[in-house]
Amino acid sequence: QVQLVESGGGLVQAGGSLRLSCAASGGSFSTYAMGWFRQAPGKEREFLTAIDRSGGTTNYADSVKGRFTISRNNAKNTVYLQINSLKPEDTAVYYCAAKYAVLSGIVPVSAYNTWGQGTQVTVSS
Repeated sequence: QVQLVESGGGLVQAGGSLRLSCAASGGSFSTYAMGWFRQAPGKEREFLTAIDRSGGTTNYADSVKGRFTISRNNAKNTVYLQINSLKPEDTAVYYCAAKYAVLSGIVPVSAYNTWGQGTQVTVSS
């Protein structure tokens, strides 16, 4: 079972950018589909974006298309989330998640079963 550790969060002004990282260990990273989620105070966890095991296919929630970019480096066992044009409403704890995938392709949002501890992103206005 892979273990996940997020990093790269912090306090940033509106309009700024951040790149979050999620480092995986303890498993064969290239066999896992990966996703990013976030949870704002008082709200449910929200799906943001996903990438398949090969990195060849991605998908995004409509709310983040154009500002968020997911990528992965299987040689470094890491998945990234680039966030541009940050808004105060992006303030949340950001989580990466993993799901073992036999085949390439995006997995259902409900299928993710391994989670990191999260990294806080705070956007000031």
